[in-house]
Amino acid sequence: MMKFEEFEISDELQRAIKDMGFEAPSPIQEKIIPEILKNQDVIGQAQTGTGKTAAFGIPLLEHLTKEKHVQSLILTPTRELAIQVAGELQKLSKFMHVQTLPVYGGQSIGHQIKSLNRGVEIVVGTPGRILDHLNRGTLKLQKVHTLILDEADEMLDMGFVEDIEKILKQVNSDRQTMLFSATMPPAIRKLSNKYMKNPKQITISKGDVTAPSINQVYYKVLEKNKLDSLCRVIDSETIELGIIFCRTKKGVAELTEALQARGYMADGLHGDLSQSQRDMVMKKFRDGAIEFLIATDVAARGIDVQNVTHVINYDIPQDPESYVHRIGRTGRAGRDGIALTLVTPREMKHLRSIESQIKMNIPAQSLPSVEEVVEKQQHVWKGQIIDLIENDEEEESLYDSVVTDLLDQYPAEKVVTALMKLAFYSRDDMNDDGYNFGETGAQKGMTRFFINVGRNVDLTPKKLVDEVSRLVGVNPKSVGRVDIFENFTFLEVPEEVAPFVYEGLKYSRVSGARINLEPAKPRPKRK
Repeated sequence: MMKFEEFEISDELQRAIKDMGFEAPSPIQEKIIPEILKNQDVIGQAQTGTGKTAAFGIPLLEHLTKEKHVQSLILTPTRELAIQVAGELQKLSKFMHVQTLPVYGGQSIGHQIKSLNRGVEIVVGTPGRILDHLNRGTLKLQKVHTLILDEADEMLDMGFVEDIEKILKQVNSDRQTMLFSATMPPAIRKLSNKYMKNPKQITISKGDVTAPSINQVYYKVLEKNKLDSLCRVIDSETIELGIIFCRTKKGVAELTEALQARGYMADGLHGDLSQSQRDMVMKKFRDGAIEFLIATDVAARGIDVQNVTHVINYDIPQDPESYVHRIGRTGRAGRDGIALTLVTPREMKHLRSIESQIKMNIPAQSLPSVEEVVEKQQHVWKGQIIDLIENDEEEESLYDSVVTDLLDQYPAEKVVTALMKLAFYSRDDMNDDGYNFGETGAQKGMTRFFINVGRNVDLTPKKLVDEVSRLVGVNPKSVGRVDIFENFTFLEVPEEVAPFVYEGLKYSRVSGARINLEPAKPRPKRK
């Protein structure tokens, strides 16, 4: 198992990586960082979410000199990705004196020009705005030693290929070039042949198809309800031993604390534990003294416990390979296993990429209702209460006066019912999803959304419904009325899925266009 410490990178970078909670390189980082550190041109074929920003960001920062001019240019298809990449580079360069500037349309060009004049080492931008700066003479690329094309196939789809070529012709020819793309269409190959020097191609393998003895499902959850959703799921399952996966060690620590506070027998496993602490947690798990082991991918490597009945992805894994490794921890020795994944609307695209690479559809399941959970758990709760009654010492209790007062005022059944609710299901108020879209002019039971694109991007009802279904996991048949106009569209969806549609489409592209989606205003009443 490789560690970041094995890369020949500065102490400042190592500190930042540790601060960000990364424990070990993802598959793409493990393969690509050493090549980039050798000044090799690289083509990385990998999906979003595989950790590719850090894969090129770490060696890029390592290669920077103290000179105050633009040394690296990163081209991205969208402003959102430019902001995201710049943000990640700022975190990685936390202990270095490095300025990163995101450059995109829709933001004041004057502000960007001022920042460029002050001096920045890294520029991350969209082709259109980069070209604008080059034409104005406000951006100089003659001293750039590292050029990165991120999500090249997306830039191609959006018609940026001519802009990219114009930019590439102005960049210092004595440079290192990297190209990242999920797919490799001929136009990308042509671009790499023309502008790269003997690039090394690195593909992140698709992973093996998962074992048939593992029953896989996913639950759509809203980010704000994630912990409550997890509790509902685990309360509705019969779990002997379960491993819950988080993306970072910080996530492991927070989730362990939250579950322990709610009375679950859980403990965490992450890279900061000493070997003796790790052995102690693993012994408790093997002996059944804890029911849930909460771990990062790295910490879980090498775990081989035969009777793990459930693997739960609290955070969706970084890549399909990790998904396969994670869920392979259950269903051992011929036993059936269950793999459950919590997916927020923003992660649906990511889930789809995992499905396409493991060549199977993971079925969706509705979150269990409070009634189902109570029915499933009542024998456990009953046992806990009987245990307390029978083992309670016969001495004056702190609660005696409260109990006496309550029983004087209310029937015993009502008091016990209220206490059960308080103790066991204070976490049942999950119907409040934090969204109130108000009156949107939709049919009864539906919510109507306004989308700022229409026929101008060749949108059709079928395209939109297919996109909603793919990105949000909504049944196409449940989508209501779709009205498409020249420059905008109205879409009706059932009220219960409206928050998912809202969160899922807000960050997406429909018919190739980045969209703005808002609750519609009610239709004016006819006089």
